[in-house]
Amino acid sequence: MRICHVTPHLPPDQSANALLPVQLGRGTSAEGNSAAYVSHPPRSSGTGDLPGPVTLIPWRDRSAAPWGARKWRGVRQAALIARRAAPAIRNADLVHLHSNGLLTEIGAWLARRYRKPTVLTLYGTEIWHYRRRRPLDLFTRAYDAAGQVTFYSERLRQRAESLGLRQNHAQVVYPPVDPAFSWCTPETRREARAALGLGEGPILLNVKRLHPLAGQRYAIEALPDIVRAHPGARLIVCGAGPLRPDLEAQARRRGVAGRVRFAGLVDNRALPAYYAAADLFLLPSLLEAAPTVALEALASGTPVLSTDNPGGLELHELFDDDVAIVPRENAEAIVRQVAAFLAAPRRTSASTRRRIERDLRPERVSDRFDALYRRLVDGPLR
Repeated sequence: MRICHVTPHLPPDQSANALLPVQLGRGTSAEGNSAAYVSHPPRSSGTGDLPGPVTLIPWRDRSAAPWGARKWRGVRQAALIARRAAPAIRNADLVHLHSNGLLTEIGAWLARRYRKPTVLTLYGTEIWHYRRRRPLDLFTRAYDAAGQVTFYSERLRQRAESLGLRQNHAQVVYPPVDPAFSWCTPETRREARAALGLGEGPILLNVKRLHPLAGQRYAIEALPDIVRAHPGARLIVCGAGPLRPDLEAQARRRGVAGRVRFAGLVDNRALPAYYAAADLFLLPSLLEAAPTVALEALASGTPVLSTDNPGGLELHELFDDDVAIVPRENAEAIVRQVAAFLAAPRRTSASTRRRIERDLRPERVSDRFDALYRRLVDGPLR
């Protein structure tokens, strides 16, 4: 079976819609199938190890221009995508569409043209910020034409249902957690701290793009009170983004610049050491679906403190006390919960480890998608 993944991102980008297509491609190869990719050039520097050939299509020009010029750019971009993506989609047995945008929408149109079944995976932004476009909404057409739609979380699926998007071909498939993120022994944790140049004090970790919705400013706002109670405490922030200068300035104003390490964009291969070194993972986000970074922390044995964003609440329901919840945009609540945790630090429970191994490892998730693929390829075309 030949699967063509159409996705706006691929590694070395670290977004969920960059990682899942590659993990599924590796799983497909293990089953004797093949994967191909249609994507845009990665925004991050470096190289990605892809399990199949890739067709790269330049990003759309987003520079300022009059309305008519922008519309004409869109038409030209759509034509470019259709021309470049057509061979990969025509040669596939099934097309797996990831997220939303012009690339995915033209990919869906090509799949219909060549009578290829499609799976559409939605990660968060496409649904949280969904607004139907008039008079023609290409996303809704792609959604309705898909043989199967998968959502990254149950709350995301419920949001889609509340927006009037039909659900008879929808299901939830949680993101896979790479086996590189696994339970850490005390020795592994000591080695990770030494490799990262960290001392013995408590380590709080956040791994997210530096963006307003990620809420890192609330963790930094909470840090002075945390450090007063635990002078050795440090916050490590792994990620890049437009807010870094603002967050660094905030840390200086709050007098904790020396207690915050901005590690920048950390390669996925280096991230396990950060999770191993951390005592507590902070997820102060305002909006999440199923945050892969929190699952990676849990798989490493590191408990999570999340705000009451939809994804955090869902993980709390799945993993109980290993994911504690505080209100969004509330630094004082973060201080209280961190203090309670550091008064009695611990690692994640055996039940959390069992659930991750049973349901969330890549081979488990790949098996679920493989079953979807086979049902659609072997069944009648919608």
